[in-house]
Amino acid sequence: MDKNDILEELKRIEISLGVELPYAYKKFLSEEVQDKEIYEIDNSRGDSIYIFNYLDLVDRNGVYTVQNVEPDYLLIGQDGDLGYFISLKDNSDRIYSLDLGALGSLEMNAEAEDVYGLTH
Repeated sequence: MDKNDILEELKRIEISLGVELPYAYKKFLSEEVQDKEIYEIDNSRGDSIYIFNYLDLVDRNGVYTVQNVEPDYLLIGQDGDLGYFISLKDNSDRIYSLDLGALGSLEMNAEAEDVYGLTH
């Protein structure tokens, strides 16, 4: 699938969620991740983060009922039980993390200015 097709699919996701996804995140998904089943990046701590493709994005958020307990965030990837999120309320590209078992009970931890910053 090419970049424009993926951007169209992301637009459908935005409409279904009633949000606008951050620019850098959409760029990363459409140019880097695309429709690859597995896309991993290594962060500065040496952890491997699995970034969801656009096909898995809505499904993975449903599995963890993210919008029920953290309606202002979208789960975009994970490393085991550690989830990586973008904020839906401020259209910022900032990436946050939180143990998936603590959703709704603890504050998110800032990880990077954008998804590209996770690898530095």
